[in-house]
Amino acid sequence: MRDLVSDYCHGFDKRDWTRFIAIWADDCVWDIGPPFGVFEGLDGIRTAIYEVLWPAWERSLHLTTNLRIEFTNDNRATGLCDVSCTGTLADGSTQIVGATYTDVFCRREARWQIQTRKVTMHYFNPLPGVTLSAPGDH
Repeated sequence: MRDLVSDYCHGFDKRDWTRFIAIWADDCVWDIGPPFGVFEGLDGIRTAIYEVLWPAWERSLHLTTNLRIEFTNDNRATGLCDVSCTGTLADGSTQIVGATYTDVFCRREARWQIQTRKVTMHYFNPLPGVTLSAPGDH
């Protein structure tokens, strides 16, 4: 389950579709909330990534922390973690996002996946005058 949480970040930030889609159960729900929406099933995840999020974010870096996992039975668990994301939007502006992820994990055919992820945004704010660049890109 910790790997699922990490693969969400790695898959999203590195634009690794194979890694990202592998974390989700077939009947998943990804409730990102405003301003993005709710996406259901693997087709909904594809729509969210390719039509909404990757076009909106030129670059991003998600960092998750404080992960708590509680098992409700042998095949189900809940998770709670916080995320900080800094990135550059398609318009060139730099944004910082703070949120909490509330997850339901399910194990099917001996494989854990995310069945639901609810994103509760705490802030989504611009960082005026900040440009994100790699060392040497200045």
